Amino acid sequence: MRFIARGISLLFHPLLILTYILVLLMVLNPYLFGISSISELNGRILLLRVFISTFFIPGFAVMMLIFLGLSSSIELPKREDRYGPYIITGIFYLWLFRNFLDNPTIPDVYTSFVLGAVIGLFLAFLINIFSKISAHAVGMGGLVGMVLLLLLQSDYQTFEIILPWIGTAQVSLMILFLAALFLSGLVGTARLLLEAHDPMDLYGGYLIGFTSQLIAARFILFA
Repeated sequence: MRFIARGISLLFHPLLILTYILVLLMVLNPYLFGISSISELNGRILLLRVFISTFFIPGFAVMMLIFLGLSSSIELPKREDRYGPYIITGIFYLWLFRNFLDNPTIPDVYTSFVLGAVIGLFLAFLINIFSKISAHAVGMGGLVGMVLLLLLQSDYQTFEIILPWIGTAQVSLMILFLAALFLSGLVGTARLLLEAHDPMDLYGGYLIGFTSQLIAARFILFA
């Protein structure tokens, strides 16, 4: 069970959530990004750009902190281990948001999600000074908030997507929302099984991630 829990924690690492949401939006409606398919060159370049900026570089920075002895392990078990990674990741998230804010090829809904991730990350940093909080829960709370905003804002409740070897399929936003809730619970359970957090760490993380997306939407989507 611990092996499975560790795999779930890695698969839904908080640094991957921005990339996952980008993939979701590009699959549901690639025209938002000025492309007709996620497989187009511009789509792949955007995905690579987001992946490098929000996962690869922050991840590499964490490895350097461990190498220099400034963090104890890649799992960042102590509150003190997380100060540097939070600051470094926050800088790159903020840089990405600033670049996307005036970019006409990036839809407001994704720019809003990036801003929400920035807000959630810095709130988690502040709370981490006094009490350990689950970054995984912050990420998954943000995911739930983003899908809920899609559900409430979209004029269409179902979308057609093309799946390899399957063909065209209808996707309901309500099903996506329920799936996001399920995955959030699954990730939280995995963190508890690994004894990485107690329930209050998870509840606080979910609240921060979810609320941060609502705050960001107030300034970007509902300004």
